[in-house]
Amino acid sequence: MREALAQAHLALAAGEVPVGAVVVHGDAIVGRAHNAPVSSHDPTAHAELRALQQAAQALGNYRLDGCELFVTLEPCAMCSGAMLHARLARVVHAAADAKTGAAGSVVDLFAQERLNHQTTVTSGVLASECSALLSEFFRRRRQEARTNAQALREDALRTPEERFRDLPDYPWAPHYLADLPALAGLRMHYLDEGPPDASITWLCLHGNPSWSYSWRRMIPVFLAAGDRVVAPDLVGFGKSDKPKRESSHGFEWHRQLLLEFVERLDLRDIVLVLQDWGGLLGLTLPMEDPDRYRGLLVLNTALGTGDAPLTPGFLAWRAMCAKNPGFGVGRLLARANPHLSPQECAAYDAPFPDRGHRAALRAFPKMVPERPDADGAAVSRQARAFLSQHWQGRTLMAIGAQDPVLGVPVMQALRAQIRGCPEPIVLPQAGHFVQEQGEAIAREAVGYFRP
Repeated sequence: MREALAQAHLALAAGEVPVGAVVVHGDAIVGRAHNAPVSSHDPTAHAELRALQQAAQALGNYRLDGCELFVTLEPCAMCSGAMLHARLARVVHAAADAKTGAAGSVVDLFAQERLNHQTTVTSGVLASECSALLSEFFRRRRQEARTNAQALREDALRTPEERFRDLPDYPWAPHYLADLPALAGLRMHYLDEGPPDASITWLCLHGNPSWSYSWRRMIPVFLAAGDRVVAPDLVGFGKSDKPKRESSHGFEWHRQLLLEFVERLDLRDIVLVLQDWGGLLGLTLPMEDPDRYRGLLVLNTALGTGDAPLTPGFLAWRAMCAKNPGFGVGRLLARANPHLSPQECAAYDAPFPDRGHRAALRAFPKMVPERPDADGAAVSRQARAFLSQHWQGRTLMAIGAQDPVLGVPVMQALRAQIRGCPEPIVLPQAGHFVQEQGEAIAREAVGYFRP
């Protein structure tokens, strides 16, 4: 049952109802699986059926005489029928299921003496642990349902959900928060994948004008290593709510949202993965609670200290945004990343169907601190002092060399401000949105930041 419980945790990490099952033949496990109906779009993909299929393949026979199945939740009628048809010797389940249980809670198929095979049932093994896992899952689901129903503020917009359907390589379940104090009733979207107790949590902070979709090439590498990945959409971007007014956005406000977000999720053992505005904001976070942070993975970004001239490349970018406020986000990405498909470019455009949804895209270029007294400049200078003098974590830097705004010279200057930062990885063909070529960086980072 412990092995079945481990499978249930895998289901939880995948956003499925946390049920796991194993099939045992003698002293050997010949099948193990977890629930997967949601991810596989298959109503029959229950843990028990998937484990039975594995066992039948392993033993070369659909009859599983002498085998025992252990499952963390009382089986339903579909799974119970398959177990009887496979002629299992015994079924052991943990938690009872008062709504669909077919081993005694609603019906008892195993007690039907007219059937041509009898399977023994044992119940209640590790019931409290398995029940607790299920209860926590459904508590979260109810909470998310309440958040999803959050009324939209009159001064904000919410991108229609149909804009996000069938995005390529973005299969992860949405999560939302609406009760952070700084949100003031807005709704913030984030991804949260992998085990909550993982040894590393990769906190991926995107820039302007992208959103959490930009991390889709790196997230699978982190998850394959057994780690947790959390990737929020900044307010105004992605699936998060979008204030209509440009004046709603400010450096300190977005920074406060991230601080509250980290505290609410109680994220620890964090490796910050930072690009563009994700770095301008994210590099100021560790000094507030250094014990939460293990490392920095820094991709084409900067510190906005306000005491150094803005680069010609950035000034050109800001001028372009002012002259062409309706620029195509997908086209912008495609120019630097010609390998992107039309569907991927459309995914970058998805959050921004019209001018009303684009206030953040217009506001952010003007928000980069240009003077010592600008919003965010003082806290960025404090962060620079902390990173250069007191940062104790590890740092890995990767640079897209073709970036005309935050290329190699800017990043080398930033490297000199981070204590202990080694020579960066330089990707000669990558541009500003370096995470579009991020698989190799992610693989390097997984080994570099291992405890």
